[in-house]
Amino acid sequence: MPFYHKLGKLPEKRHTQFRKPDGTLYAEELISTEGFSSLYSLVYHCHPPTLVKEIGEAYSVEPVAAMPKNLQNRSFLTFKTEPKDDYLESRVVMLFNRDLYLSVAAPRKSMTTYYYKNADADEVIFVHEGSGVLKTLYGKIEFSYGDYLVVPRGMIYQLEFATENNRLLITESFSPIKPPKRYLNQFGQFLEHSPYCERDIKLPENIETHDEKGDFKVLIKKQNLIYPYTLATHPFDAIGWDGYQYPYGFSIHNYEPITGRLHMPPPIHQTFEGHNFVICSFVPRLYDYHPLSIPAPYNHSNVDSDEVLYYVDGDFMSRKHVERGMISLHPKGIPHGPHPGTVEKSIGKTETKELAVMIDPFYPLEITQAALNCEDPGYYKSWVE
Repeated sequence: MPFYHKLGKLPEKRHTQFRKPDGTLYAEELISTEGFSSLYSLVYHCHPPTLVKEIGEAYSVEPVAAMPKNLQNRSFLTFKTEPKDDYLESRVVMLFNRDLYLSVAAPRKSMTTYYYKNADADEVIFVHEGSGVLKTLYGKIEFSYGDYLVVPRGMIYQLEFATENNRLLITESFSPIKPPKRYLNQFGQFLEHSPYCERDIKLPENIETHDEKGDFKVLIKKQNLIYPYTLATHPFDAIGWDGYQYPYGFSIHNYEPITGRLHMPPPIHQTFEGHNFVICSFVPRLYDYHPLSIPAPYNHSNVDSDEVLYYVDGDFMSRKHVERGMISLHPKGIPHGPHPGTVEKSIGKTETKELAVMIDPFYPLEITQAALNCEDPGYYKSWVE
């Protein structure tokens, strides 16, 4: 998020001597983006962050397309994916292209034996089920049902779950995740018409300084390989930090919907954006209030983008047979729209309780075998009465 934040102890001036109680220096680290030309933070470590004891053999986690090309409306029942104890093992890529990977995960246990860093992609972790704490060098962020956790690339983290039944939707973005430009002024502050603002952001809190030596396993993802690193000091050894580059959280329940007299198009639900894609939040809201309005959405042809909708909770006036955790994929090139009977049924309704996450990429998505394994094969026929 592009606003200043700080935690812990800091020297008065950057790049100056900052000493521990025993007289030795803390190790300053600049964590920067776009070289030295964009957002950055300065972190002060008890030990240099460069102390690597060992690097194990890398292994591949590259997604494989079972269906690299697709021109069919599809749906995938992701709650059929089996839970696993380990967080990384439970992550299953469903759809991907050159700009992003979309995965689901159902980890049963916390990350206790290792730490994780994605060196290539910003991660947006949507919490569908479960609660716990995101632990990072920058502090802790408590999370629960409906939270987006945004972890910029290059940040080491652990997820500590307070629950055993956890369901996550994970977007890996190979470009920075940002709020929509149209909701920001030239200084990066949210404008008055924005559907959320700085007060809604969950910032890192309660920084804990782990001044520890030993063997600390960090799994680092780079170019679809996982590199097992063993560090000589605890990765969360910061005494303090400040800057603009840090993880944060945002609850979908704090998204304030934009409504109108007539049906509003999907861009009014936009929450984040990356290069060549957007992430939107569909939340409970009042329906259109023109006397002749039709609350159900009109038929739509995606000319420039695929459309992915992840169903979280609630009733969807435009669809039948919706399940929690269901992903619908509507590829560009063919229309989609409300199911038969839902248009008339929507007339006169005053509100919807639906909750969903939508991701629209501008390059076609490839489909993995894991997605096909949980596909509803008759979905594309669901518009035929």
